[in-house]
Amino acid sequence: MRHADRTVGAGSGRLGGVGGAGAGGRTGGGGWRDTAARYALLPLRLFLGVTFVYAGIDKLTDSAFLADGGDGSVGALMRQVRDSSAVPWLVDLALKDPSGFGYAIAFGELAVGLGTLVGLLARLAAFGGALISLSLWLTISWQSDPYYYGNDLAYLMAWLPLVLAGAPYLSLDVALSRRRRRQGAQLFT
Repeated sequence: MRHADRTVGAGSGRLGGVGGAGAGGRTGGGGWRDTAARYALLPLRLFLGVTFVYAGIDKLTDSAFLADGGDGSVGALMRQVRDSSAVPWLVDLALKDPSGFGYAIAFGELAVGLGTLVGLLARLAAFGGALISLSLWLTISWQSDPYYYGNDLAYLMAWLPLVLAGAPYLSLDVALSRRRRRQGAQLFT
């Protein structure tokens, strides 16, 4: 590592030379560490987005799941976990219309996944994903023993960085924001 790379303020006056001579001696965009940090949430976004799109499509194309009762139905699943759930009132609410609840979860997962993948209303999509994961953890996965066998808690934790950071790169949110700024600048010049 070159001395300038280790010096606070090297390059452009920022830590590690961001915008100046960064790691590897490149200029203008920082080094590979800056790039890696910038895109660190992208693999998480892709994983969660694809997973939730897949989960939504899987539910929508499974006629057994969307039924009120019978093997593999959302109704049978809700009745099975009702007494072991942390929030039985939520399960009771789902049991009022199991098929409607199944459609709501499926379309919610699809919307969350697509919003996350394209970065449209990314924080809202991530919040929706966190709520879905929380509700599934408190109802279906709650009985998992030990707790870490239930994957819904891990999904909940995975959504939180995206709730906080949104999709700051490679997203429609950023493109729309830039467009609004350009149009706003044109109005006042």
